[in-house]
Amino acid sequence: MKVHISLNVKDIGESVEFYQKMLGIKPLKFIDPRENEKVKNGYAKFDVADPPLNLTLNEGKFDAGGSLSHLGLQVASTEDVLKFKQNWINAELLTVDEFGVDCCYANQDKTWVRDPDGNEWEAFVVLSDLAPETSDASCACSTKVSEHIAKVVDAGAAECCTSAAGDTKTAASCC
Repeated sequence: MKVHISLNVKDIGESVEFYQKMLGIKPLKFIDPRENEKVKNGYAKFDVADPPLNLTLNEGKFDAGGSLSHLGLQVASTEDVLKFKQNWINAELLTVDEFGVDCCYANQDKTWVRDPDGNEWEAFVVLSDLAPETSDASCACSTKVSEHIAKVVDAGAAECCTSAAGDTKTAASCC
């Protein structure tokens, strides 16, 4: 079994560049209408082996998205979350971390990225479940992340994080 997600995107080239970095693979199919005037709609398909995912991007005009909250990749451990984070930083994607956070009735470690159209993706691990009757862990976590990412992007993401080697990174990771 494989999950299929089809996302509408405003700029196919920009979105393909983001998802290549996020997923670490090139698309199987990529049709950019700017490269061939006969193509009416931009299209890209990523076939991800792990986790099994068929992700398609369809370029089109739209003002606002639907009721999508966020998207996620559930992994087995905090170490796996950190691997995603490092891969995204290496690909120069802006990341936001939440470790030991209570969200959606579970304690989780997670890192986030946002695509060019504002869709937020998390790589996360559930550390423990929280009982709904004893927890105030609502599912508004991506709203906080969105606000943080917007603040960093608005500030130009200048010198927001220092790497383990001590050098300052820009627009790579802000935690």
